[in-house]
Amino acid sequence: MPPSTSWLVLAILALTAPATPPAHAAPVASFDGQREFDYFALALTWPGTYCQRTRSCCPSNGCCRGPNSPTTFTIHGLWPDYNDGTWPSCCSGASFNPKEISSLTNALEQYWPSLSCGKPSTCHGGKGSFWAHEVVVGVNYYISIEKHGTCSYPVFRNEYDYFLATLNIYFKYNVTSVLNDAGYVPSNTEKYPLGGIISAIENAFHASPLIVCSKDSIEELRLCFYKDFQV
Repeated sequence: MPPSTSWLVLAILALTAPATPPAHAAPVASFDGQREFDYFALALTWPGTYCQRTRSCCPSNGCCRGPNSPTTFTIHGLWPDYNDGTWPSCCSGASFNPKEISSLTNALEQYWPSLSCGKPSTCHGGKGSFWAHEVVVGVNYYISIEKHGTCSYPVFRNEYDYFLATLNIYFKYNVTSVLNDAGYVPSNTEKYPLGGIISAIENAFHASPLIVCSKDSIEELRLCFYKDFQV
């Protein structure tokens, strides 16, 4: 059954900038001998928008925690990208080992939760956790590490460092707090100008965010970083 939670959204009045980015180019198949990435993209999800599409619940779905469901932006992933619009994927033969990040599990469950019941494909042809997918590219917990996390070399050389650094960047660039302080609070009745939301982020971090919308509500916000994590 779908969750009974009444989700609050960040609805937009007037689109003063593109609400949806252009289609992402195809990933670059990359294993040993990969071309080194150019920058990191921190992708944050607004659960109030994303979870509205939830149709079934399971223990791993953060949308189904009732009063304990997330009420702030959550981490989708930290992705190594190329300047030409492509990105590396599945850059080594290593598999995700959850024991390596056991001390971070509570924080990951809270700030980097899976918001669905589906299991993403791993780099080895099977199905795995959200975090494993992200590690490969950079580590959305299990899937995150295999698909994104493994491509973050030489900045990160292991799973633990990848996840810990992502959490620290998330806390340092606290998008939810910045928007709340600027008066942009989740609501099912108020609508805000997209330009105002972008300006609040720019004033706080001196960087322009990329906003992804679903209908008239923010679903994802992305910030780009140099390899030393300066915006």
